[in-house]
Amino acid sequence: MAPTTPPRRNAARRALQHGFSLVELMVVVFIMGLLATLIIVNVAPVGDRSRISKARSDIASLESALEQYSLDLYTYPSAADGLAALSAPPPGVDAALYRPGGYVRRIHKDPWGNPYQYAVPGAHSGGRFDLFSLGADGQPGGEGPGADIGNWD
Repeated sequence: MAPTTPPRRNAARRALQHGFSLVELMVVVFIMGLLATLIIVNVAPVGDRSRISKARSDIASLESALEQYSLDLYTYPSAADGLAALSAPPPGVDAALYRPGGYVRRIHKDPWGNPYQYAVPGAHSGGRFDLFSLGADGQPGGEGPGADIGNWD
């Protein structure tokens, strides 16, 4: 026969094995907080870089559409017509020369939710046109993520 342990010892042992102490829980919460902080610090700048990359890609695409518009109509859209001239023919444009379906389906906003800026003649691009995003701050100029991103970069 196997030796038996007294009932009191079994009850005490089971009581000790039924949960975590407050210290153990605090250590786990601290470690989880530390890991979350490290992840946020390392991942947050990636979002800014991806938005900047998306804005540059959009600007290159719109710049290509503006060049196609210029080749077809022998001029860039006026400042008054703006980028909307790429999706629908502006008034006064020969509809026979305008590409069916337009040059872009629609004009998207920049990654920060602001409209892309278009200026003709351009101050930065040798007089052709300037196409740019005002960046994260939505204001002209700025530094870092708030810096302007344009076709002159």
